[in-house]
Amino acid sequence: MALKDSIRFGMSLPHRSTDPIPPAVVRDVAQRADELGFHDLWVTNNTVDEAGCFDSLTVLAYAAAVTTRIRLGVSMLVLPTYHPVHVAHQVATLDRLSAGRAILGVGLGRVDEYELFQVPSARRVTRFNESVALIKALWAGPHVTYEGDLYDAHDATLGTRPLQQPHPPIWVGGHHPAAIRRAAAMADGWMGAGGSSNASLADAVPQLHAALRDAGRDPATFPISKRLFISVRDRAEEARPEMDRWFREVYRDPTGTDACGVFGTPDEVTRQLEDLGSTGATHLLLEPVARYSEQLEALAEIVSR
Repeated sequence: MALKDSIRFGMSLPHRSTDPIPPAVVRDVAQRADELGFHDLWVTNNTVDEAGCFDSLTVLAYAAAVTTRIRLGVSMLVLPTYHPVHVAHQVATLDRLSAGRAILGVGLGRVDEYELFQVPSARRVTRFNESVALIKALWAGPHVTYEGDLYDAHDATLGTRPLQQPHPPIWVGGHHPAAIRRAAAMADGWMGAGGSSNASLADAVPQLHAALRDAGRDPATFPISKRLFISVRDRAEEARPEMDRWFREVYRDPTGTDACGVFGTPDEVTRQLEDLGSTGATHLLLEPVARYSEQLEALAEIVSR
């Protein structure tokens, strides 16, 4: 049985790198991933970043225009640093323009991100929870009234509402037990960060299953995923330097290669993906750290074995 028969695979859209990313590469990867049958395309949410990155919702709108089937997700929008009304409108627009393919991933992000946006880090969980509630309310129908501690809306009608019903899927990230409980209570899926260790996925899955059961939800229908940084090479000794460079230049953490990376020959990467799938994850997001078009083809072959 092929890997893709037991687990869904997403592909990262080229969007973040220390090297310039040509727009043609973004287009080609989006279209080819669509043709190859990957389940979804994802980008991260980084605004001020020494590595260089595209705006997440803008590049997803570009991908929507050049694809027809593949779903389009951001993981994870640092929701408290955005106004929820704007997010609701932007994602609803993406969903309409893509014929119902948008996925909104949200998380708290790092506290040090808040200062630049003039958003207090205090009460960030309240801000997050109310933002999700207000977005869902605005998506659900016209003339919305919402009263929270931080956000209010009175007879508000969003300019565009999404095509998907009851709303585009909302995924939540974060490995903290409280984040896992939030995901189980309010989200439609969960995704572990690429910078978190691969071992952390095995820890998160049983916590998610327990939290879902406590919330009266079926774990079998709840997507559980992790972003994976990938380097596939015919010669194993060439994969590690590529992964080392990524974690050194983007994360400033060379230990990430062994803790978080998936790299090696096609056979070695296959075994690593099988091991991650055996944790109970139902979806894995593959993010090549370089050579995007070449890696896309290699990974399509691996997951089809």
